[in-house]
This record gives sequence, C-alpha cells and structure tokens, in this order.
Amino acid sequence: MIVQISDGTVYFGANDVFENIDFTVNENERIALVGRNGSGKTTLLKVLMGEVELSSGQLIKANKTQIAYLEQNALIDSDQTILEVFNEVFRSLKELEKQLEELSDQLKNDHSERLIEQYTRLEEEYKYLGGYTYYSEICSVLNGFGFTEDDLSRNVSSFSGGEKTKIAFAALLLSKPDLLLLDEPTNHLDLSTIEWLEGYLAKYKKAMVIVSHDRTFIDKCVNVVYELEYGHLKRYAGNYSAFVEQKKNDLIHQEAAYKRQQKDIKRLEELIEKFRYKKNKAAFAQSKIKYLERMEKIEDPKKADTKTFKAKFVCGVRGGKNVLSMDHFQVGYDEVLAEVTLDVLRGERVCVMGDNGTGKSTLLKTIVGLLEPLGGYMMLGHQIEIAYFDQNLANFTSGNTVLEELWNEYPDLDMYKVRSVLGAFLFTADEVFKEVNVLSGGEKVRLSLAKLMLKKANFLILDEPTNHLDILSKEALENALSDYEGTILFVSHDRYFIRKIATSCLVIDKDKVTYYPDGYKDYIDVKVKEELEENKQEKKEKVPLKQLKQKPKYNLARLENEISLMEDILEDKRALRYEPEYYQDMNKMAELDDEIDEIHNQIHALEEKWEEAMLYEEEKNK
Repeated sequence: MIVQISDGTVYFGANDVFENIDFTVNENERIALVGRNGSGKTTLLKVLMGEVELSSGQLIKANKTQIAYLEQNALIDSDQTILEVFNEVFRSLKELEKQLEELSDQLKNDHSERLIEQYTRLEEEYKYLGGYTYYSEICSVLNGFGFTEDDLSRNVSSFSGGEKTKIAFAALLLSKPDLLLLDEPTNHLDLSTIEWLEGYLAKYKKAMVIVSHDRTFIDKCVNVVYELEYGHLKRYAGNYSAFVEQKKNDLIHQEAAYKRQQKDIKRLEELIEKFRYKKNKAAFAQSKIKYLERMEKIEDPKKADTKTFKAKFVCGVRGGKNVLSMDHFQVGYDEVLAEVTLDVLRGERVCVMGDNGTGKSTLLKTIVGLLEPLGGYMMLGHQIEIAYFDQNLANFTSGNTVLEELWNEYPDLDMYKVRSVLGAFLFTADEVFKEVNVLSGGEKVRLSLAKLMLKKANFLILDEPTNHLDILSKEALENALSDYEGTILFVSHDRYFIRKIATSCLVIDKDKVTYYPDGYKDYIDVKVKEELEENKQEKKEKVPLKQLKQKPKYNLARLENEISLMEDILEDKRALRYEPEYYQDMNKMAELDDEIDEIHNQIHALEEKWEEAMLYEEEKNK
C-alpha cells in the first residue's frame, strides 16, 4: 500500500463532496478515477496530495512516499533552459556524475583497493538509477511531446502557454515519483502525443491515478477503475472496458434489487395502514414503521441514469445531395496551412484529424466564413444550412443569463418552450438565471449545443465538441449525433467519439492531406501498414548486429522511440480483437493475429538492437 483513505469525508459548508469513502493505491497500480463533472474527483486528488484536508476519516501514506501532481492547467515558467529544468529532476544523478569524475581523477594516481571499491559502488548506483540512459530518456520524452533536441537549449519563458504545460508534464514524468497523479492529462494534447503518452504510461513501473474523460486513453493505461458517483466510491478491477461491462451488470442487479425492495416496502406500508389504528396491533405497526425508517433505500437506477442532457438534432429542410465541394481549397493566415480537395455528401460524418497547428480549426472557420480562404474553390450545396460549434465557446454575450442567451437568439419561442429546452440540457429552476460569464466549461458546451439544436440545420460543423464534457455527457452527445439525419464535419482528438460518429476521416499533416473514406479503422489500418513497411525498409538498411556491437548505428533515444511507436501500434491492433467485425469473422481474426505476430517480431528485433546499443554506451562510459 502506498496511500490509503479510510472512511473519508470532505464537505464544504453544508455540502458533502464525498462521504465515508475508502480508497487504496497499491504499488504499481494504474488507477482511473471516473465520474461526472463536479463529483469530487479533483478534490480527491488534492486530498492525496495533502492540499485538501479530510473533514473526517484517515489519510495514511507509506513512509517516504513521493507523490507528484499534474493539475489540469499546470504551467512551468522559468528563465532556465529546458535542459536546466530537466537536470533539476536528475540532480542526484548529476551529483553522482560529479563524484565519479572526481574519483576517476584520483584513480589516475591512486590505485588503492579502497578507492576502486568506492568507485565501483558509486558506478553501480549510477547505473541502477539510469545514469547511462537519462539523457536519452530526456530526448525521448521531449520528442514524445513534440519538441526537438535543439529545444533543450531554449529558455522555458520563450515557449507558449500550451508548450509550457507540456514541459511541466515532461518534467513530472521524468521525476518518476512513487505515485503520479494526473488530472485531465490529455487536455490540449494532439492525437499523436496522446498515443505516445499511452505507450509511455502503459510501461510506467510505479503507481498512478488518472482523472480523464478520454475513454480510449484510460482504457489503454489503467488496470483499476474507481467510480465516484453521488458522493460514494466503488472499485472495479480491470480497464475502462471491463468497468463498463461490470457497471452494466451492477445496474441490472441494482434494478432487480430495487424492484424487490419496492415490493417489500409496498407490502409493509399496506400492513402498517391496516393495523396502525388497531389497539392490539399498534405496537406491531410501530415496529414496522421504525424498520422502514432504518431501511437503507436502494436507488432506482433508471432515475439515476436520466441525469444527463437530452438532445435531438433535426433538419429543418433536407438539403441537396452534394453538401460541400472543395477543390484545392487553401486555408491559413499569413501562409497556407492546408490545401483540401473533397466532396462531402448528405448524411456523411467526416472527422478532421491531425496534430495541433496543422489547420484543422482553421479549415472549419474558413468554411463557415469566419476566415477568408487563401485560394482554391469552395461551394455549399442547394439549401444547405450550417450550424457551427466553436471550441473556444466564444459565441456568448457577456452579462446575459442562460435564459436570455437562448431566448435572445430565438425570440419567437414562448417561455415554456425555452425553459423546456434548457431543462433538457440540465438548466433547471434558478440555474437559468445564472450569467453565462460564470458557467463552467461543461455548462457552456451544453448551452451551445442547445442553441445548435434549435437551429435545425442540416449541416453541423463542430470544432472539438466533447471538450469539457464528462463521459456520460459525451455518450449523450454520441447518441444524439448518431440519430441525426443531416451531415457532420467535425474536429476531434477523442478516438472513442471518432470511432462512434465518423463515417470517414480527413487527416491533415504538415506536408499532405489524406482522405480515408472508411473512417477511423481505415486510417489505423493504413497507418499500421505504413509503419510495418517503414520498419522493414529500415531493417534492410541497418548493419548486422555483429557490426552494431562494434559501432551502433542508432542512438538509444531513437530506438526507444521506435519501440514505443510499435508498441502503440500493437495495442491498437489488439483492440481490434474486440470489434464484432473481427471476432465474428474467423478469417479476419486469423489475418489480424498474423499482423500482431509480425509486429511482435519487429519489436523483438528493435529490442535486440537496443540491448546492443546499451552495451556499447556502457562500455564507452567506463
């Protein structure tokens, strides 16, 4: 056990955040903490860090436990270079390096057994702590977050806010605490960085607790799930997919138990009503009343499930078959970021993917007319009406209440209709009089979706619509969009959402734009084939292992990056085994197994080269 909360309660004022919870983190456990927005997940992390005290209960930590915490919007701001910041993480190693250098100088003149033993002991400690690999690990982590080795010499203060957050995250990973606490770690990361991070955390050898609404991410990274719901905490073994299945079974059992209890309650109430006014049975009736009062009531699972928003997107007019045509359509600001040629037909759901800064949001803004195109041609089809969701949530009037914001945009609606729509998006009672300025990110998303729904457009253009939404809200949006008969063009890095919604994918890279007509699976299949071909080609070009022992061609950082990438591809392939398309088709499953075996062979070959390069580095540094 690393840390434990026993019978813990936290309340602020008269409100309980959570009550009488038990939470344990054991060595090497990778835990996901899931629940609705506002359920207390971040508060629980802060209790573990010691930033929030338990109102009652116990917090127990193992001796000398190191805990590190990455907040949702963590920043590092320093006049130091990135390398200087990272060297602080490896201060003990740097001190050992200095001691080894001093001993090495002494050994030139003093060959005593005492000095040799001291040098050997320190060198073993240095090696055990990763002294021969820490610089390559710095480069590997830095590269995973989209930086280059040249960036190591740049001052942290010269980077943007988002880049500073990544630097803070990288420093935290390199510090390797006993317990790593991550609050929404994938926020503001592009898809390639998230995939790299999954591979890194999957191999992380210490404990961690992750709060995230990215279902694919936590599915790949964790082996325990705790759900915090209505102030209570429950532990589930396995990853997120296993949790979903167990939760379904729990709800089935809960519903059956609820029905049994309700039947029992009704029987007791009938007995009480029958005998409470009879003198010889009054005591009996009173005992049953007390029994009912003491009874721990089982909540109706159907009632609990309704506490998410309900949306139904419809098209006011059907619109033409050809929704959007783009021919060498160039978008950007001072220079072209992307050039797109694409025809979008009615009913298609196209996901625009790519790394940050490649022009995804710029493309959407140009299509809706917020930016001028830099060249090429674009045309909307007959009777196509657009509704646009802005990821920055900037389409609100400051000072408006929630009610005014919606009613001002649709003044022809009566009060009953406006309140009904707001109620469907969880704005009830006095919540409709809250100013939009004080709404949380999730509340602003719900209000934006309410406005979009009332527009009845036949072409939805959505820029990161799942940002700020908890898992239940994402599922509600997925269900609403799945039933929508119109056309959708959207940007997202949420792979679970993409798999559920997209019928095709448009991937924007820095040097090309590629269209995958069969959706995200098509993109993954092509990506895997390209990686395998690339590795086969590199294998032909690489020198034999015997020569590598003498002079390795690859540095450790590059080999580690390649191994990490192949392991990510392997996880994606393994995930396909759970898709009906594969487990219902023996031939496809056999082909998939062959591909997985090939990837295993590639990883094994890379690991052999890593061992050779590692031996060379150790010999060189002796």
